[in-house]
Amino acid sequence: MVRPLSPTDVARRVARDIPDGSYVNLGIGLPTLVADVVGPDKEIVYHSENGILGMGPAPAAGEEDSELINAGKQPVTLLPGGSFFHHTDAFVMMRGGHLDVSVLGAFQVSETGDLANWATDEAALPPAVGGAMDLAVGARRVLVVTTHTTRDGRPKLLSRCTYPLTAAAVVDRVYTDLAVLDVGPEGFVVREVAPGVTPDGLQAVTGAPLRFAPDLAVVHPD
Repeated sequence: MVRPLSPTDVARRVARDIPDGSYVNLGIGLPTLVADVVGPDKEIVYHSENGILGMGPAPAAGEEDSELINAGKQPVTLLPGGSFFHHTDAFVMMRGGHLDVSVLGAFQVSETGDLANWATDEAALPPAVGGAMDLAVGARRVLVVTTHTTRDGRPKLLSRCTYPLTAAAVVDRVYTDLAVLDVGPEGFVVREVAPGVTPDGLQAVTGAPLRFAPDLAVVHPD
């Protein structure tokens, strides 16, 4: 029986791959969960494109500060040593290659690492690129967090993106509710799968050929 990973499970798996001491930007949506689950053994400096460095986890209920928000307008906290600055400076950090890791959501990812996360063909979801293009090309490593399929079962991992691209050939690793996949020279390489997921079952819900690592492992929820 397949047991898809919860959003928090996926965030924990991403957190394991972020090295101690990294400067990290977390995109809007699922990526923001990562800040809440990084263990106390790591010191991660979080950057937000609206002008924050040293962003902390979400505040406890009732302790929100309406003037302290991330780029997605969600309440956040500020860690000791954190700072505020103009969003122009935040973009200079992004475009200047000063971020170690960018964790982004996605509508689609191609087998060559192309990322589409700012526009779809749905009228109810108007285009909103924000700082995604800068984050996708400016960070040293790009990690994508998404569900493996859309709500109606269409694959998000494809041979070629059909939505407008955010950036080409930038994605290093993808984390979904069903698997962890690297983007290699020959396409997607599955490193880990959720409990109960089989190679044939995963291939059936993926729109690109999959290769499976010899040491394929199972992601167990923490």
